Order: sequence, then structure tokens, then C-alpha cells
Amino acid sequence: MEYSPPPFFKRGPGLLTRFGFFALVSVALLVADARFGYMDTARGMLAAIVNPFQRLFALPADGLSRVAEFFVTSSHLRRENDRLRREALNNAAALQTQQSLAAENDNLRQLLGMRERVERTTIPAEILHAPRDPFARRVVVDRGAQHGVRPGLAAIDRLGVIGQVTRVFPFASEVSLITDKEQAVPIQVLRSGVRGVTFGIGYDGTLELRFMPVNADIQNGDLLVTSGIDGTYPPGLPVAVVSNIERNAAYAFARITCTPAAGVSSYGQILIVNAAEAGADPAAPGSPGAPPAAVQEQR
Repeated sequence: MEYSPPPFFKRGPGLLTRFGFFALVSVALLVADARFGYMDTARGMLAAIVNPFQRLFALPADGLSRVAEFFVTSSHLRRENDRLRREALNNAAALQTQQSLAAENDNLRQLLGMRERVERTTIPAEILHAPRDPFARRVVVDRGAQHGVRPGLAAIDRLGVIGQVTRVFPFASEVSLITDKEQAVPIQVLRSGVRGVTFGIGYDGTLELRFMPVNADIQNGDLLVTSGIDGTYPPGLPVAVVSNIERNAAYAFARITCTPAAGVSSYGQILIVNAAEAGADPAAPGSPGAPPAAVQEQR
């Protein structure tokens, strides 16, 4: 009797048979899914089962991506913040410059208006600095002998008188402010027409109206304007406002303190008033056309 050993591996159907079977099953599933959608439910269930595993396996890659994105975003934000800070600083500087230019233009426009009222030739100047002497009230301007400036000329701003040229250099001049203790300005009370002379005190930025009788017609708030009798200051320019009056019958004169009407320590542009033009006949204070617009504004 013939005997053969059993096969080591059980072979089953052939390869071609299995390929044909699975090919037919795949085609049937494709047709059933395309026609009737039988596999949608199966795919949903399979996706629900596989999704947690997909998320778990994707965690390392997602973490690395998020870390890289964090550093990139932080670097971008830092650069953006630096750029915005620079732009903010530049815009702030430009805004400040624009505000300064607007104020300067307004001041210059009002200075030109003052020039028309003065009826004298004027020399525009800009204040450079103040001398180091703490007991003097003086400023240095950028106009000198080469520009026609001479000692003794009056200096004004858009509000009124600020001082007088006391020293002249070729390209600069020194202006003593009316608050300097060595400066005196002939004035006239706009309301009553009383004449007098104001003197600078020097240490607190105020003026004194000296040698006025106790019974002089002067009140707090009176505006003092230049009288023009000295030939230096044009008549009708605001000089000061009376701020305090002390009357004592034991003394012959009243003590009158005044506040400067002009910006003696505020503005950077001034006008130096030249000699009177030929034929100019400025109206005296108190006459119908005398008080300039600046005087009326001060009131």
C-alpha cells in the first residue's frame, strides 16, 4: 500500500481562485455602495473607531507643530510690536512738530497783524537763548547790526511790548525785557489817560508803576499802554495790567504792581520795531482810532 506524508503547509484554493473571488466581492461592494449607499454606515462606524487612534498618533506631530508656531508667532509679534513702537514714536514726534508749527504759524500771523498796527518798519527775530546771569531779564535774538538792528529799538510780540534792544552784535542782539530792573517804559492808563512810568522788578517777573499819587485814577485790571512820548515805543501798545494797588495816606505815592501783558517768557518769535517811517502819524491812546485790536482783546 502506497503511503505519502501529509503536506507541510495546507495550500487551500489557488491564487488565481482567491484573486477572482475577492475581485468579484470588491466589484459587488463598489456597485452596492455607488447604487444604494450600503457602506456609509460601515464607514462611519469604522471612522468612529479609528479616530481616537489617529488623534493619539498625531499628538507628537501636532505638539511639535504648535511649539514651532508659538515661537514663530512670538517672534513675529515682537517684531511687529517693535515696528509699531517706532511708528508711534515717529508719529508722536511728527504730531508734536506739527503742533509746534501750527502754534508758530499762528504766532507769526498775529505778529504780522501787529506789524500792520504799529505803522513802523519791523525786523522779525527769533529768540535764541537767555544769558547766564540769573539776576538779569534778557534774551538773545538772531538779528544784529547786519540786519539793521540798533541799540534802543523796541521789541514786541503778538501781545505787546516785551523789551528794548540794549546790546547789538553783528549777527545777534541782546534784548532787555521790561521786567528787568533797569528797564523803564512810559505808559498811559487806557481807561483814564493817566500817564506814568513802569519799572521792572527783576526777580518775580512783574512791574511797578512808581511815583503815582495816592489819589491817582487807577484801578485793578486797568490796561497800561505805551504813551509814545519817549520816541522809542510806538503809542498804544499793551504793556501791563494793574494787578494790585496799595494806598496808604502816610505815603505820598501808591504802591502799584502790574503783570506784563506780553509773553515776556513764553514765545519764540518777536518783532524789533525800527524808527518811525516818514509821514507816519500814529494816533495817541485815548483817541477814537488809537486803541489797537490787541488792546481791545486784552480788555
